[in-house]
Amino acid sequence: MIRSILAVLVSSSFLASTFLASSFLPLASAYAADEKTGIPQLETAGVGWSKISDDFQPPASGPGPVTYDKNHPYVPNNNRGTQVTFRIADLTNPILKPWAIEKMREQNELAAAGKRAFEARASCQPGGVPGYLVMGRVNPLYFVQGKNEVVMINEGGPEVRRVYLNVPHSAKPKISPYGESVGYYEGGDTLVIDTIGLSDNTYIDNYRTPHTTQLHVVERFKLTNDGKTLEVSIHVEDPGAFNMPWSARQTFHLTRRGKLEEAICAENNFAFDVDAAVAEIPKAHRPDF
Repeated sequence: MIRSILAVLVSSSFLASTFLASSFLPLASAYAADEKTGIPQLETAGVGWSKISDDFQPPASGPGPVTYDKNHPYVPNNNRGTQVTFRIADLTNPILKPWAIEKMREQNELAAAGKRAFEARASCQPGGVPGYLVMGRVNPLYFVQGKNEVVMINEGGPEVRRVYLNVPHSAKPKISPYGESVGYYEGGDTLVIDTIGLSDNTYIDNYRTPHTTQLHVVERFKLTNDGKTLEVSIHVEDPGAFNMPWSARQTFHLTRRGKLEEAICAENNFAFDVDAAVAEIPKAHRPDF
């Protein structure tokens, strides 16, 4: 019964997101036509962007993101016949404050025992920022570009972010998993997004790297390769969780999968191995319509 109610609620969320996206399309197309030289065309006639990995890539130089422990290499699902492994975080990364290391050590021990290997997508939880960019290995990312707002939709869930263009941050932004994102276009090929107001109940990445509400993330989405590749540079600051600012990268390519599909996360989401626990799936206690 609960699963049925939840499915209806999630379905309504998907329909609302799809309606929102479709309602923006005429506006976005008209705006893009008028201002084409100053706006990178991230919205590509219903075609999404596919990430190359559900891990962040390191920056060209300087401190970078947490990755796997060198003694426990991470192996994702594959068709090579190689044994899949859980993520065990490298706790020697110098960006991490002592309390964050201890939190992650607990998670590492659980993952090594096969009892817990949290990923936001596995539990239908919000991905947070910048975790949104590594959420769901196969779920495409879509953009809807309006005059005053950019909507980002991760097909899995779906998970939706909104970026308000050419405005400053609120004096007291509301704390939430996706925070308050403001942005602007730069150089005709880049969308810059600045996000604050992020709640501390999400992780930075799939290695379960924690953060505080002081987290401040700047993402730069740049079109390259004649518009076929989207390169994202990410700058992260959080004096409550990290010893220093650090950077990361993510890369997307145009996907051949086509238009946004309905992919409701909460339907049939079982952990068949009773020891492979994941976080509880969010439940709506009352309808939002």
